[in-house]
Amino acid sequence: MATTGADKFMISLFAPTTKFTKFTSSSTVSTRQSWVLTRPSSVYRSITMSMNGCKGDPRKPLEMIKTQTFQPVSTPEMAMNLLKSAITELDFDPPSYNSGIIRLEVPIQQKIEAISWLQDQNNHLTRCFFSGRSQSIISPDLVDDEPSSSNGHSTIGTPESKLVSVAGVGTAVFFQQSNPFSLDDWKCIRRFLSEDSPLIRAYGALRFDPTTSVSSEWKGFGSFYFMVPLVEFDELEGSSMLAVNIAWDNTVSWTWQDAINALRPELRQISSVVTKLRKEVPKTVILSSNHVPSKSSWDDAVGKALETINGSKSELVKVVLARSSRVVTKSDIDPLEWLAHLQVEGQDAYQFCIQPPNAPAFIGNTPEQLFHRKRLNVSSEALAATRGRGETKSLDRQMEDDLLRSPKDHLEFTIVRENIRGKLEDICNMVLVEPSKTVRKLPRVQHLYAKLSGRLRNEDDEFRVLSSLHPTPAVCGFPTEVARQFISETEMFDRGMYAGPVGWFGGKETEFAVGIRSALVEKGLGALIYAGAGIVNGTKSSSEWEELELKTSQFTKLIEGEKSLSLSRCEEMDNIFQAHNLLGVCRV
Repeated sequence: MATTGADKFMISLFAPTTKFTKFTSSSTVSTRQSWVLTRPSSVYRSITMSMNGCKGDPRKPLEMIKTQTFQPVSTPEMAMNLLKSAITELDFDPPSYNSGIIRLEVPIQQKIEAISWLQDQNNHLTRCFFSGRSQSIISPDLVDDEPSSSNGHSTIGTPESKLVSVAGVGTAVFFQQSNPFSLDDWKCIRRFLSEDSPLIRAYGALRFDPTTSVSSEWKGFGSFYFMVPLVEFDELEGSSMLAVNIAWDNTVSWTWQDAINALRPELRQISSVVTKLRKEVPKTVILSSNHVPSKSSWDDAVGKALETINGSKSELVKVVLARSSRVVTKSDIDPLEWLAHLQVEGQDAYQFCIQPPNAPAFIGNTPEQLFHRKRLNVSSEALAATRGRGETKSLDRQMEDDLLRSPKDHLEFTIVRENIRGKLEDICNMVLVEPSKTVRKLPRVQHLYAKLSGRLRNEDDEFRVLSSLHPTPAVCGFPTEVARQFISETEMFDRGMYAGPVGWFGGKETEFAVGIRSALVEKGLGALIYAGAGIVNGTKSSSEWEELELKTSQFTKLIEGEKSLSLSRCEEMDNIFQAHNLLGVCRV
């Protein structure tokens, strides 16, 4: 394909800096069966599928992993033009390798919200969004491999380039199976990642329980779903970045030319005009709503759980029961409008959206970290027990004191913390717990909280961290398998990805949250809103039902048209106890 003079001028004008990693190996191709995606229905725009990376040989590294960073430009439109020219140049002289992934990225000299960019790509319904917490909760001192940013975000070169959130459309490569996530699946994802290309990441989620049958609303996700975005927009602390990822692997019949042919039509669909997304969701009419289980069925389930817990022959100490609430509204719910609204009062939470082709959008605003790995350093959190926030300082303090003094809540929290500690000690050389018990305050609720940090013996232990920590007693119970079996026999709906790991894998850094405070939003069918509550000895069914209402209120208030808690109001509430070193967390 010929390159025009203008194209050559653009390429030479914005000379790239290149990070490059080359791998060579030889092995046979795995014959494992992979999840087969159905063609999109007429509701969704036709999508050119990329390759399923799970079909690749997990033992065979990619031959090439490369990042090209161009000089900064002023606008998204200029960034897109530069990327198109670079792709033309690459296609004129394509890589000679049989497999690889190339990331082309163009910094933009203005800060643009990633969620607003994603909203303007509304004709793309294979998409992802992930936003980290605005600050990190301070962890104990551990020996680090390199300096990290003060707020826990990944960095790109300079302090001004802290990564805030990422939005992506289309897939350069996706990873999906109907079977549970395995070590080989993890290795298949790792083939496409490198420390030298830290922003090539696979975003996605896993089912809470991959051994249970999948209901119709979750079919499009499989047992797990991860994607390396085809087109990606990164919101940085003081700027932005537009990028494309091009992946190919001849051994799975997805060549360089297949990847380029899939990329070009996607680029033509990308809008370079970004409209700031409104942060208030218009009130709508609720046509129908129902809970599964109903209040009476919930009372029965809690009663059954308490009877089992108190039984002399039972091992069960705690079980987390959940509720699914279907809400159908007169007008369609826009999942990104919901997320944008939640960001206003969710500065201390992760916001995410995962939407495979021909599937609803799984969104959430979760405060709970499952784990974060940076090279050998790993951290996790124990979060359990719940109270609301008081309207006044004195009432808020009373609710905090009640949470701290409650024997029932202390038991529930201790089970979670000690379980995580024990699992980390099996993998890490050392584990620190600091603070051991605090109150973490969020805009609408407050929880008991502990921070755990350790140092892995080997970076390949990442899979062990994920598989051992999930599910924590905070979303399942204790002992884990006994609680999981009780949930399977008792709950009358499919949790899907609710309460499962959601996050991303990277070359030198990985982060996963727990997919709670979440909802499944489907065009024309409203939303399924999920919440759970821990059942231990001393639990009262009515109190836990009220806790479910409190946890789902961040979504139900949107439907009712309530204005979000302003950021200043959130800060005012978090300033009540003047303990800023722990992000609104009060030491005890």
